[in-house]
Formats: sequence, C-alpha cells, structure tokens
Amino acid sequence: MKHMIIGTAGHIDHGKTTLIRALTGRNTDRLIEEQKRGISIDLGFAFFNLPRGQRAGIIDVPGHEKFIKNMLAGVMGMDIILLVVAADEGVMPQTKEHLAILDLLGIEKGLIVITKMDLVDEELLELVEEEIRDEVKGTFLENSPIVRVSSTEGKGIDQLIKLLDDYVKDMEERDISDLPRMPIDRVFTISGFGTVVTGTLLSGTLRVGDEVQIYPDNLLGRIRSLQVHDEDTEVAYAGQRVAANLVGIKKDDIERGQVLAAVGQMMPTRMLDVKVKLLEGIDRTIKSRTRLRLYLGTKELFCRIQLLDREILNPGEEAYAQLRLEEETVCKRGDRFILRFYSPMFTIGGGIVLEPIAKKKKALDHRAIEELKLKEVGSEEEILEYIIKDNSSKFPSLKDIAAITSISETRLKEDIYKLVMMDRVIVLDLTKDKYLLHKSFYMELRDRIVEELKEYHESFPLRPGIKKEMIRNKYINNAPARLGDLFIQSLIEDGLIVQEFDTIRLKDFQPKMNEEQLRIKRDIIRTYEEKGFMVPKAEEILASLDYKEGDKLEVFNALIYKGELIRLKEDLYLLNTLYQEALGLLKDHIMKKGSITIAELRDLLNTNRKVALFILELFDQRKITKREDNRRILHGINRN
Repeated sequence: MKHMIIGTAGHIDHGKTTLIRALTGRNTDRLIEEQKRGISIDLGFAFFNLPRGQRAGIIDVPGHEKFIKNMLAGVMGMDIILLVVAADEGVMPQTKEHLAILDLLGIEKGLIVITKMDLVDEELLELVEEEIRDEVKGTFLENSPIVRVSSTEGKGIDQLIKLLDDYVKDMEERDISDLPRMPIDRVFTISGFGTVVTGTLLSGTLRVGDEVQIYPDNLLGRIRSLQVHDEDTEVAYAGQRVAANLVGIKKDDIERGQVLAAVGQMMPTRMLDVKVKLLEGIDRTIKSRTRLRLYLGTKELFCRIQLLDREILNPGEEAYAQLRLEEETVCKRGDRFILRFYSPMFTIGGGIVLEPIAKKKKALDHRAIEELKLKEVGSEEEILEYIIKDNSSKFPSLKDIAAITSISETRLKEDIYKLVMMDRVIVLDLTKDKYLLHKSFYMELRDRIVEELKEYHESFPLRPGIKKEMIRNKYINNAPARLGDLFIQSLIEDGLIVQEFDTIRLKDFQPKMNEEQLRIKRDIIRTYEEKGFMVPKAEEILASLDYKEGDKLEVFNALIYKGELIRLKEDLYLLNTLYQEALGLLKDHIMKKGSITIAELRDLLNTNRKVALFILELFDQRKITKREDNRRILHGINRN
C-alpha cells in the first residue's frame, strides 16, 4: 500500500494548524506555550484517512522566522506540500522563504491553499490568486491547483481532500527493499516503556525486534514496539510516520538530528561533496571558508564551504563545493540540504549531496570537478564503479561499500554483477565476505608485483624468489591475511607467478648459475667433502675461498635453498650427501643394536661429540629418531 506524508508551509498565522484540524479533527499544537500563544513553535503531527483508503500523515511546521530550523526538520520525507496563504494577507516573507526552501529541497508535488476565504470578497481572492501565481513561477508549484478554503466553516475542505486522494493514485511507492533509515525529529519517554523516537521512515522497513543503531553515534539498541498513526504495528514501511520504542538506549543520549538505521549501515562523516545553488534574490556572495548553517535531514550543523570550481558564488549561480562540518553526521548520496547564513540568519541556498564520505579536495582541481560531474549525472553503475575504484586500495568488502553508499547488499549485488560482466570489477570471494577491486587497480597492483619479482630475479638470479609474506606486507597490507593470500592465488591462476612453499617467483624463472658461480659451488662442495663429518663453520668455509664476498654468500645461500646444504645448528651446515650417509649408518646400527647413543654415532661418523649431538637432534626434529633416556631409537618403534 502507498503511504503519503503531507507537509504544510507558509507564513505565521496563515491558518496551517487550523487547516490541519479541519482535515483531521486533531490539534497539532501540543505544547502548552503553543496553545497559550496561539502559534506553532515546533513540529506537529496528525493523520486522516483518504477516500481511497490510504491513511495520510500530515506535518504542521511553524511559520515564524525564529523557528525556521524546526520547519526544516519536518520537511524531510514529505511527498506533497500544502503551501498555505491567508486570503486577508496574501504572500508574506515566510511564504517566500518556505517556497524557496521547498524548491531547493527538490519537492516535486504540491497544492496551494488559500485560507480564510470567508474574511474577504471575491475580488480580493482573485487578486491574491494572481499574486500567488506570480510568486510561484519557475517553482515546482507553478502549475499546481489552487484551493480556496475556510477551515472554520469547512468550505473547500472536501475539494482539497479529493485532490490529495487523486494524487495518491499517481504517487510512486517508496522502496521498502532498501535499508531502513529514519531521521529523528522527536525523542521522549513514556512511563513504563522508556525511550521513544519518532520520524518519517525514508526507506526500507522497521520490525519489532530489529537491532538498530543511532547515528552518527555508536548507540546500539533494539526495537521493543512500533506505532504508526497511534496504532501498534509489527512492521513499519517507508513513507510512514513512525514512533519506535527502543530498548538499550537512554533518552538523554538521543537528540533531534540523529538517524535511526540498521547496525553498521552508515558511515559518519565530517566532509560532504555537494552541488550548491544560491537563491537569486539574496544580496550576498559566498567565498570559500564562509561559515554557514547547514540543514540536513532533521539536523542543524555548522560548516565552512570550500568552493571547488570558482572563487566566488553569486546569487542565482550553482557550483561544486565541499562542506566541511564542525561535527559528524550521516547522510546518503542524493540527500537534499539547505544553507543559511550564520549571522544574521537567513536562507541563502541549498543543494544536493554528491558524495557523503568525501576526501579533502582543493579548489579548481580539474580531476575533482570531473569526479563530481560524474556523481551528479552518472548512472548508478558508473557511480558505483567510481566508488569501488576510489576505495580499491583499502580492499573494501561488500559490507564496506554498502556502508559507504547506504545501499543494501542485495541491491548492490545486482549492480556489481553487471560491473563484473563488463570486466570492470573483480570479486575476491572468501565465502563469508566478498571483497571488491576495480579491474584497473587489480591490473596495476599485479603489474607492480610482477615488476618487483622481475627486478628481484635480475638482482639475485640464484635466489628462488621473494617470501610471500614480504609481498603481502608491501602491496596488500590493507587487507586481511587470507585476502592477501587469495589475491596472490589469483596471480597464480592467471599464470603469472609460481609459489613454492612460502616463496613466490615468476612462472618462467628458474635459478641458474653462471660459470663463475658454478666454480664457487664446486669449491664449496669440495671443501665440505674434504672436511667430512668434522663439520667446519660456514664462515671458515667461505673465508677459505678466493672469490668476492657477495658472490660466495649468494652461491652458499642457493645451495641451502636447493637442499644441497642442510643446517645443523648455528653456523654449521652438512652436505646433503653426507647427511644421507649418516642416516644410512644410523639406521643400520639401530636395526642391529636396537638403539644408538651420541658416543656411538660419534664413532660411526668419526667426528666429535658436538656434531654427533647436532645430527641426532636434527633426526629427532624430522621424526626419524626419538629419545629414550640417553639413547635414540627409530621413531615409531615401541621397545616394550
């Protein structure tokens, strides 16, 4: 079912509250001060049933200029506006300001209501209509119907209701499949129930029992109960006025301007990229660093504006800009906002959010301006592709992109699938989490790793490659270890690299010694063979050879990697051929005698006790032998 929110706008004392009472039978002035003074100070809420069966919520906004921030807090989420003009006064200052605000906020549907028709004659009514038509030219209300009413006598109310009912027929339904988001406009407590927040649910659904978060703070709670139009419900849908009773969050921790949404759905920000427009009728120009009042959702914030495509913004002009906020907030791409001058306070313009999680930009940066042009007019796929590309160095997950865009993962998957089919995005799947990389970033990172390996192989032709951990730490340090492994695996599957144990190399690379290195190798092996089991220290071996230090060490390390030299302990290495000889002698001895001691192995190998001990400990490590008291037996043999 379609859900409609009707909003009012207009000058103080033009009969907005009385009109709502005529439509709904309810008085929206709930505060004692409002009733005492006869003016609306804060937002008021009511509802009534339309002939087609839909229940419409209606929001009464204050008309006095002092309470304009309260008016702005109520406009978010309105489907249709009733611009109220009193017949006995005509267009007044707040009529004009409210109209400008509504136009800037992108409101598309509205009706014009002339109230207090019973106080003037027909001639004056026609003059007022003509004045209104002149005022609304060029705005969303230019071709809207005008309805004359007398709220006290009930005249014209039926006609107004019929026009609203007809509007519902053509109204687009809100997207209830998207993530839930509700800017908070009221917070209070009810004895026995606790904290209650109200607002217009802009998207998605809320259900009793849902875990929710109050943004931009990390306030976590649960929905105990829901009400829509004073009736309990299990589910609230986008487009409805909702009251949510929360468990786990205190009233004093919540205020108007915060946002209720799903846990982890949104990312707080202090910087917004925007398209801003100044009103034509103001006598101010705006320069960068000007301090302004920003009205976004139901929140009033202070900010400074940084113009990006010009140095001065004149009345009636539009510009790309960055708003640098003095406190955190949350919003979504496409949200509308209003700007007012800091002091004296008056509305100067407004605009649309192009990037809610913005990075600091410099003025007159061509690349930054082109980015914002794309985000203003690009398709959903183009904008999503840019966001993934812009964040690829952080190895974002699907959940990260959902939080950045405030779009549900289900909806994101559809657009991401299209980008994958277009070969623009790569998905690295870790089963539970999916990570997204732009193809250009993937190719660039791949090429950098390949180039690093190529340079390494040229510099160290005898080394098998680079430790995988070193590549992961250098190039993929923003990603979880498992994701880094998956990225490297993708390079293996692309046929670019090979992994052997914990080392990676280019696929077509094999360590190969030149003539000089082959001579060094022969001399190292010959020296070890001559020493036999009286194993010398490596430094002694290397010192005895008349070659360059770096060349000797490179060949020595290559022999270790290939397994031709086996490390015993510290600086002692044993030729693999001698290791195999020692292993054969040990097994023959144990098969005959049942076990072997250090002294017995020492005598078998004609070496010293230290080397014999180191060789036995190596056999233990490799689970060839195991120790029983001061003797060794073959591993797996039970002497009992």
